[in-house]
Amino acid sequence: MEEYMLPCLNKKYLGFECMGCGLQRSLVALFQGDFVKAFELYPAIYPLVFLGVMISLNYMVGVKYGSKIVSVLAILSVTTIIVSYILKLTS
Repeated sequence: MEEYMLPCLNKKYLGFECMGCGLQRSLVALFQGDFVKAFELYPAIYPLVFLGVMISLNYMVGVKYGSKIVSVLAILSVTTIIVSYILKLTS
């Protein structure tokens, strides 16, 4: 499956991983039902999935407090991405 994935241009040309490295493999693991591996590969996968679902629901149905929930999930997603990237760099 990995032969069909897009390469990280940051890693390929600059030699270090970007904040999105692992997202594709994490999505594949999530679709295959390996939820722990998905989290290990990219810890922000779950906040991002919930954010996508909430944006879709809010757009299609109109959820009460939908925009506030989307804002909180967006902040949670960005925070998770940044913290996990910093932890990856220091380990």
